[in-house]
This record gives sequence, structure tokens and C-alpha cells, in this order.
Amino acid sequence: MPEFHKVPGTPMPVGPFCHASEQDGWVLLTGQMPTFPDDPEKPLPEGIEAQTTRVMENLKIVLNGLDLGLEHVLQCRCYLTEFERDFDPFNTVYKSYFTEDTRPARTTIGVTALAVGALVEIDMVAKRT
Repeated sequence: MPEFHKVPGTPMPVGPFCHASEQDGWVLLTGQMPTFPDDPEKPLPEGIEAQTTRVMENLKIVLNGLDLGLEHVLQCRCYLTEFERDFDPFNTVYKSYFTEDTRPARTTIGVTALAVGALVEIDMVAKRT
């Protein structure tokens, strides 16, 4: 049976979903927004670099709450509202979270809008070892 995780200390979901679902060691993390875990009403960080950092830190909180880390991540899906403008600075921040030989598979998609007016959202697939 699948498990549906709500992880304490993480940002409030911006919709009706859990932080992660899991079955047979596969963990699917809901896309995280650049919101703050301690204050969902706080304004979003300004700029793609700051928002990417906040999203990655939020994903780490979810992973850590499930006794996982970035080393367990096999795939990321990244969504950017300003793809052409933000792709390179987004990559600069994103790649700082993984070593060159442990970067997961990734898809990056340009979208017209994201919840809460975010510039970036990232979801992940991880696997327990």
C-alpha cells in the first residue's frame, strides 16, 4: 500500500496534496515552491537564484524528514516561468546542490505561471537504498 507523507517543519502545501508519496522504496516528492517553512505569508525571495535556493532547501527538508538526502534523488522536474531569462542562473544554483558525478536525470520546462507567483518549482523522484 502506498504511504502519503506530511513532513513536519516543511512549507505548507499550496494545494490539496501531501509532501511525498511512497511505495516499494520509491518516493515521489511534490513540487516545492520558494515559500518559507516558518511563515507561508512571507513574501517570496526576489530573483531566480534566491527562489531556486529556497526551493532546493525546502526539498532537502522534505527528504531529511523522510530519512533521505539528495544522494537518493534519481530525477528532478524543474519548471521556470521565465525560461530564457532564468535558465542559466537557475542552473548555477541547481548544480551547486549535487556533485558532478551524482546529478540526477532532469527535465526543465518553461511554463506560463506557477502557484503563489513563483519563478521556479521543482519536484523529485527518490529511491530508498
